[in-house]
Amino acid sequence: MLSIEYGNRQGSTTARRTEGDVRRRQALADAASGMSPGAIDLPTKAAKIERFRCVIYLCSVPHANIAELREECTEYAEAFCWEITAVIEDREGSLAPEGRDGLRQAIDLIKSGQAGAVVTAWRSMISPAAQEYDQVAREVEKAGGFLHAMAPTCGEDGNRRG
Repeated sequence: MLSIEYGNRQGSTTARRTEGDVRRRQALADAASGMSPGAIDLPTKAAKIERFRCVIYLCSVPHANIAELREECTEYAEAFCWEITAVIEDREGSLAPEGRDGLRQAIDLIKSGQAGAVVTAWRSMISPAAQEYDQVAREVEKAGGFLHAMAPTCGEDGNRRG
């Protein structure tokens, strides 16, 4: 079973400086460099600053409760002020990474430029085998993003360690 949640949870980002602030800062910079005020034309509107986007990817066995992990990943991304493009959950168990539709969709979001990172709770959610994990990380990097696991491993009780 595959669960995908798309959307912009945090809302749109507005420009941080008003037009007046931009002009005042430019006038100060001009004065400091010895240029006459207004020698350079400024844009009439402040440029919109795009936030870094990520996709949260979680993998578990069917019927496992991963709501807490989803929340931890969300809080982690929000701590960096990252915009969450999608939350993708694979519920197919321990398939190899290349056999998981959700992981493929997460990588496709990187390839299309809709996200710059794949965030997951544990490395083992990508693969418990180091070679498979490294292969997926290289594929994500080749697509223009990066793969980030919040914790290297989890214990048998499901708690983070290391």
